[in-house]
Amino acid sequence: MARRIKPSGRQRGSAQIEFILTFFTIMFVLFGVIEIAMAVYAMNVLGDAAREGVRYGIVHGEGNTNCSGGVVCDPNGDNIKTVVRDYARFCLHDTSGMTVTVTYPDGDNKALSLVKVDVSYPYAAWVQLPWAAPTLKASAQSRIVH
Repeated sequence: MARRIKPSGRQRGSAQIEFILTFFTIMFVLFGVIEIAMAVYAMNVLGDAAREGVRYGIVHGEGNTNCSGGVVCDPNGDNIKTVVRDYARFCLHDTSGMTVTVTYPDGDNKALSLVKVDVSYPYAAWVQLPWAAPTLKASAQSRIVH
């Protein structure tokens, strides 16, 4: 019969403490990796949303067939903002705090003018840490073709 050795008084409970410390360290690293992956995914979706807005803008310039009689199509970029917001909802976060800015650097939205879409989003992490609240920004621009 094997004889069991009892741990001394100073060693009792050390296995439980080591398990708890290891468990919380692994959980902290795991949730950190997941949070970083979600932030990278949100950044990619915002970049794609800005590009999608520019794509909409370059085919809906002033010379578009839907604009008649010299009427400027979407002069404030409201339709572009709607396209960007619709696309950005796929980032799996609440995008109500997102700001979309549409500018025409050349001054108008005629053919061969630039359209630029800037997207800014205060990233909402699962755990809100005041010192680690990044603002994600994406931008895209191109020339209007019609």
